Amino acid sequence: MGAKNMINVTKSSMPSFEEYCEEIKELWDSHILTNSGIKHQELEKRLCDYLQVDNIALFTNGHTALQMLLAALNLKGEVITTPFTFASTTQAIVQNGLTPVFCDVNPRTYTIDPDKIEPLITEKTCAIVPVHVYGNICDVEKIDEIAIRHGLKVIYDSAHVFGVKYKGRGIGCWGDASMFSFHATKVFNTIEGGCVVAKDTSLIKKLNMIKNFGLSGLDAQYVSGNGKMNEFCAAMGLCNLRHVDSYIANRSKVDALYRDYLNDVSGIELNTVQNDVQSNYAYFPVVFDGYKKNRDQVYDELYKEGIVARKYFYPLTNRFTCYKGCGYKGDTPIAQHIAENVLCLPMYSDLAEGDIQRICSIILD
Repeated sequence: MGAKNMINVTKSSMPSFEEYCEEIKELWDSHILTNSGIKHQELEKRLCDYLQVDNIALFTNGHTALQMLLAALNLKGEVITTPFTFASTTQAIVQNGLTPVFCDVNPRTYTIDPDKIEPLITEKTCAIVPVHVYGNICDVEKIDEIAIRHGLKVIYDSAHVFGVKYKGRGIGCWGDASMFSFHATKVFNTIEGGCVVAKDTSLIKKLNMIKNFGLSGLDAQYVSGNGKMNEFCAAMGLCNLRHVDSYIANRSKVDALYRDYLNDVSGIELNTVQNDVQSNYAYFPVVFDGYKKNRDQVYDELYKEGIVARKYFYPLTNRFTCYKGCGYKGDTPIAQHIAENVLCLPMYSDLAEGDIQRICSIILD
């Protein structure tokens, strides 16, 4: 089957060509293409409103945002985190000279298990870096309690939860700071991009220097690099932000259709619906545990029919070759079990009902 007919695990949401052209038209008049131009400034304001936060810094991508955020906090020592995440989370920690300590996950939400955090805290622990996964949120209240009790920073990897609300509040309101990814495959994208939201205004001011080579005027206050979002990416963000609620509404319909076909099937575990959470339906993970075919066999059967699912997250980051021999602590059998059995099925705003039916028929056949 040709690539044109493949059903990929994700598809980028985009405005109409005409809408984007209209948005970028004034850039030809201003010739200001980067360095916090008019589109960048407008996107900052609109995102603060949408995410219900007071402070934001935009970045060229989510990884750079997280890496520079950890640098800005001047952390030293050990960071408790989860290996059930994309490579970026652990890489950003290690790139800052910090030592990841891996905590196991909740078997239903796939997020860090707060009941297993405290036994990992030592005199070297400086922060907790939990990861919201698939649109599922961490137990933010318990994590905040632990952090306050032990005097630790909490930095959320929120790459998967743009637009998610907990008890009516934007998910970026918890912890000391959160990183959101605006990668092309996410619910909301700026082609490439990301941001940090934080309660501390001075932290955002510092990040705006750090993402621009550490410069304040002509003088460099910090050793850093370039993490600035350009105007074309910001313009795409402005367009997509107008439509993101409809994207999420459409994704909820896709989620519901999958559940209609796959609910109550022995050996198939579907993503948990969390209480008090307004989801963004970022992914549709399925755990094959005791099913007639294992995860890898289901992946192969789908691929033969031109359907690209994703073993996401596999392998765990604590199994990466680059960390072999580093001696990082953390026993994570639940995360390992999920990593070996989970498969994310295609999920995007305009996935057709007929395609969902075909995907599920292949799985159930």
